Amino acid sequence: MSVQIRSPPKDLDAITAEEDRCILPHFTADTAWELGTRLRDRLRAASPTKPAVVNITLANSGQLLFHCATGRGTQADNDTWVARKRAAVLRWGKSTWFLHNKFAGDEDAFRAKFMLGDRAGEYAIHGGGFPVRVQNVEGVVGVIVVSGLTMQEDHEVIVEVIEEYLKSL
Repeated sequence: MSVQIRSPPKDLDAITAEEDRCILPHFTADTAWELGTRLRDRLRAASPTKPAVVNITLANSGQLLFHCATGRGTQADNDTWVARKRAAVLRWGKSTWFLHNKFAGDEDAFRAKFMLGDRAGEYAIHGGGFPVRVQNVEGVVGVIVVSGLTMQEDHEVIVEVIEEYLKSL
């Protein structure tokens, strides 16, 4: 795997194809640990001077399975972004990068479409929130969030790590 994080697709069908390629055969606390540590290592290699937060939770209970900072310099604001990205994935069942591209980054259009009003701030349509899906299981079972790099990198590093993890099985 190269050190640089590749650029994610912007086409909705291509983003959906990425999500479909990242369906896991199972998802446990051990899986979350493996993915989380791989994400931490990948982020440290790709951006050693720009820290990020990695967060993995279960969808149904919100139970925290993995959370770390990749280095010094993250802030409480990163955790606010984690919560907002996670909320968007849970409500719409899609990656936040998909939502960003569906609305061309237009948060006003997003807010209006779903009549979010004052609650719009609870959701983020910036890349970095990703649904965990499992083969033969309906719906999202967990959420992986990365916050700290560009939204493109936050999204695509998750895809890269899941793809590498699946190849290792």
